[in-house]
Amino acid sequence: MRVTSLQYFQQFSTMAAINKAKPIVKYILGTCMPSAKSNAARIKIRRFELDQNLLMYWNEFSFVFAHDPNKLCKTGDTVLIQELPQKMTRLITHEVVEIIYPMGDITDPVTGKKVVVSKYREEIKETNELYGEAESAFNYEERPPRGTLEDKLDFSHKPSYVKYHEDGTPQPYSI
Repeated sequence: MRVTSLQYFQQFSTMAAINKAKPIVKYILGTCMPSAKSNAARIKIRRFELDQNLLMYWNEFSFVFAHDPNKLCKTGDTVLIQELPQKMTRLITHEVVEIIYPMGDITDPVTGKKVVVSKYREEIKETNELYGEAESAFNYEERPPRGTLEDKLDFSHKPSYVKYHEDGTPQPYSI
């Protein structure tokens, strides 16, 4: 049986309508970067790009703006974002779903233990007990949670900008 172009078009258009009707929810993990836009966070997304000549993967970074009306994201946080069904503005195409890891507070997803670089905090504590703890060692249990030092030592909630020249004036919020 020969399929005419009209039958093919009808079959293809019904398949396309079925695919359009299903909402595709796509979650992406990214890192929050400094943003000058209000009610939006600038998210850096890392993807691995395959180089066909070397057959190696390389980091490829892309940046998107995610709607964040409550301003939950701070610079350095690892967040989960979702693509919006339609763009809010020309730039805002995603929305922040959840903050996975606040900056500096990484948890191993398999064991649920807190991690510093490549070691568990428990292992660091045991090593310090064996060899003696240095006076300058950072104590994770006694540190205040992030956000209590805002406007004193933590300026990540302030609008940031790039320092283009050194003119001697203090520029505390520059990058």
